[in-house]
Amino acid sequence: MKKLIFSWFCCAVMSGVYAQQTFPVNGVADERSGTYIFTHATIVKDAQTTLQNASLLIQKGKIIAVGNDIAVPKDAIVVDCKGKYIIPSFIDLYSDYGIPAPRRSGGGFSYSAPAQLTSNTKGAYGWNQAIKADADAAALFEADNDKAKNFRDIGFGTVLTHRKDGIARGTGTLVTLADKKENLVIVKEKASAHYSFSKGTSTQSYPTSLMGAIALLRQSYLDAAWYKSNPTAEGVNLSLQAWNNNQQLPQVFDAGDKWADIRADRIGDEFGVQYIIKGGGNEYQRIKEIAATKAAFILPVNYPHAMDVEDPDNARLVSLNDLKHWEMAPVNAAAFEKAGIIFCLTPADLNDPKQFLPNIRKAIDNGLSEQKALEALTKTPATLLGVYDKVGSIEAGKLANFLIASGPIFKEQSIVYQNWVQGEKYTVQDAEWNDIKGIYTLVLHSGKGDINYTIDVKNARAANIINTDTLPVKFSFNGKLVSLGFKPNKKSKSVIRLSGVVNDDSSWKGNGADADGNSLLWTALFSKTTTIKPDTAAVQQDLPMAKITYPFGSYGWDELPKQETLLFKSAAVWTSEAEGNLENTDVLVKDGKIVRIGKNISNVSGAKIIDATGKYLTAGIIDEHSHIATVSINEGAQSVTSEVRIGDNLNPDDINIYRQLAGGVTASHILHGSANTIGGQTQLIKLRWGADDEGLKFKNADPFIKFALGENVKRTTSPANNRFPDTRMGVEQVLTDAFQRAVDYENALKKASVATGKKKQAANPFAAVRRDLELDALVEIMHKKRFITCHSYVQSEITYTMRVAEKFGFRINTFTHILEGYKVADKMKAHGANVSTFADWFGYKMEVADAIAYNAAIMQKMGLNVCINSDDAEMARRLNQEAAKTVKYGGVTEEEAWKMVTINPAKALHVDDRTGSIKTGKDADLVLWSNNPLSIYAKPEKTIVDGTVYFDLEHDLQLRRTIAEERNRIIQKMTAEKKSGTPVAAFKPSTYITLSCRDDHGDEDEQNNMQ
Repeated sequence: MKKLIFSWFCCAVMSGVYAQQTFPVNGVADERSGTYIFTHATIVKDAQTTLQNASLLIQKGKIIAVGNDIAVPKDAIVVDCKGKYIIPSFIDLYSDYGIPAPRRSGGGFSYSAPAQLTSNTKGAYGWNQAIKADADAAALFEADNDKAKNFRDIGFGTVLTHRKDGIARGTGTLVTLADKKENLVIVKEKASAHYSFSKGTSTQSYPTSLMGAIALLRQSYLDAAWYKSNPTAEGVNLSLQAWNNNQQLPQVFDAGDKWADIRADRIGDEFGVQYIIKGGGNEYQRIKEIAATKAAFILPVNYPHAMDVEDPDNARLVSLNDLKHWEMAPVNAAAFEKAGIIFCLTPADLNDPKQFLPNIRKAIDNGLSEQKALEALTKTPATLLGVYDKVGSIEAGKLANFLIASGPIFKEQSIVYQNWVQGEKYTVQDAEWNDIKGIYTLVLHSGKGDINYTIDVKNARAANIINTDTLPVKFSFNGKLVSLGFKPNKKSKSVIRLSGVVNDDSSWKGNGADADGNSLLWTALFSKTTTIKPDTAAVQQDLPMAKITYPFGSYGWDELPKQETLLFKSAAVWTSEAEGNLENTDVLVKDGKIVRIGKNISNVSGAKIIDATGKYLTAGIIDEHSHIATVSINEGAQSVTSEVRIGDNLNPDDINIYRQLAGGVTASHILHGSANTIGGQTQLIKLRWGADDEGLKFKNADPFIKFALGENVKRTTSPANNRFPDTRMGVEQVLTDAFQRAVDYENALKKASVATGKKKQAANPFAAVRRDLELDALVEIMHKKRFITCHSYVQSEITYTMRVAEKFGFRINTFTHILEGYKVADKMKAHGANVSTFADWFGYKMEVADAIAYNAAIMQKMGLNVCINSDDAEMARRLNQEAAKTVKYGGVTEEEAWKMVTINPAKALHVDDRTGSIKTGKDADLVLWSNNPLSIYAKPEKTIVDGTVYFDLEHDLQLRRTIAEERNRIIQKMTAEKKSGTPVAAFKPSTYITLSCRDDHGDEDEQNNMQ
């Protein structure tokens, strides 16, 4: 077909696509018709299908046809895309584009502030401001072309946007990034429902912790199910109504960390929901556990920058975890692909959106396939939202959302020229549409004769003069006009300045001035193409790289240790049983159990023989009161928070697990803090270093809960506090009130379970009574299915707490701290309580003014089961020495002192049938000591949990050398980046938070430390 080619100027004005566009002769093409045909292109229809020399026809924002034999409509604008690639525009599933930033509605909250129990949001909404299920992104959305351009420039045509505020965040809406009115860009009004662990702008004090957020989510699911079945029982609740309406949508959970991902998935599993999880970029560290969630993921690519660690004093404060993550973060997406996990990619969390494509390329250099990368940005997000019939590929009937690029989108040399959204062109780097890369012969025509140069043009902004010397050229090309500036030689201080035009035959010509300022004419002719250097990705992959260890960081295992058959020979065995301490005794361990104790046990096939001559073998230390291995320990907003669970927020990467293994500890009772009269549910763990959070848990142990008395609860040391209770009398009343509510709750459940009249009630009493997680735990206590460990100091409070318990038919299992216990030991003995105390702590606050170092010994002589606990991450490493203090203070025998950190806490925790002593049939939780365990010179040489060696002194020394070498290697690599001119981040020390339930102010003691 005969065609008329318009001039460059006319084409630029009418179409904005310059001379590559042609119009039909029969009639003038009109952009308002919205009909375009893109010809001679390499069209990537989707991640699996690419068409060569193909055409794409679009009309009125939709794709009409794509293929190799498409007739050109008479009214179409023809765009010649020879040598160019057309790729589907990207889709982002995690954005707040066009959504007004959330703002806190007056006043913040503080840990000491009173607990606000109802939302201040006007209307028939739920009680907690963090549950914003009614938020409607489509109603909030306002198109913003400036912000849309930021997305379009990095390849996106469609985004799922929602308000990033609250634990339940309401619905998301899917919109295109076209510069149109809101109603014209919404692809799907209610496309998703969103959740997180962050309370956002809520001014209420509850929740203050991760475990509180989890409890609120769980209760909200239960409340919503109740409301659905009983819509008029408690009045209109728009929050729960919206929650229920949103359940049919794809459910997106912003977790943001590998362990949080798993926590979120467990909530979903409990309530039959499969979340799409927005990760944090460190999932590669636990990819097996991530795969087990069966979830699809949204992965950010915000890799950490190299830090300035040239100063060795700074470098030592950066943890190996952070150093390794800097090096390994780009492998995250590849790990997902290898594991077969469905995932999308998002620019969310990037400080500079322009780093998105370079970071995708880094991921590809580190093992991600280009096909999977494109799929993760197109088909996968569209499929997860159920809109693959509208976006996500280049197919007839879909929105005309596509990119035009110079080559495959993920190649470093590729340039994105245009991003077409809903059939409208948006310029990205349109000036570089005509590829001028190559070698040119430049001729300067001057009065002194012709002077020849050779120019190597890299792109529209970079070129070099190739002569005796290679000289940089100040170069620019805008699609038609070209300008050059360069020195005639290295020594010259003057510059030759040229400007001109690029002709249709690729020749250049124009005028300029030589180095002396004389006018001249010039021409340049294309000579040959530039040889493209091969990718260096393979070379990069051969470079040394950090390893995945369990945990990820210092002292982790390359592979998790396994149970062994162990035979300890000729040890001094402290059994913590009636047999007492045995000399020159052998102990055989097999399949995680102690199977034989005696002298001269014959070698067992496959057993590892451990010469324990002159050494001591004991049961592992059990810490009855600890706060390690958690993300949060206090939900301090309310005085009763029995619904929260420490087990929901364990942190298996806490270095204190390893450190305490090095101190001979094999099990720890992880308690809620002491901010509440009735705190949260506790978690007994075994220190299986390298296991995940579920792997840490002591299976089938009786459940416990933390209570607290005294100053930490009433908080009178805090002037800002007016949360009830404010006196010790009030603490007693809170206990009484809580259990009276639990009695009423249980009675209602019993009544609902009884058949009434001819029509029987549903078998499930919760069909008639709204389930309450807070009261469930208290009912368990009254039925001796959950047991109490109670933070306590003052004798009067200890006494009234026992009376309250007896009134409601249960007992306090353990009084912990109990520094005035010696005053009421007889009462506690009669009540049936255990006690867990400090060896010699006193005088650190007014409540402990009467504390004495003889407390443990006095209570032991009164017949109480006495434990020595730590409540401190550092002290737990020396509990053997704390136990030794009772020998000095009170004359307790070594045997009885040792029981205070082994069998006695096992009894208090109801696991003495399984651990706490060396007895045939018990778990092989053992420590081999170099000296008498009560000596300050004693070192654990091996610490064994369930027959698995989790700490070995010789292995520890090797790990220290390995850690030093690995740290040095990565620090040298970071330093090399700085020297190469790559921008680096300012030094920032690594930190973690150490938690305990006591300090001089009665709240958690949170200290920053370098791991």
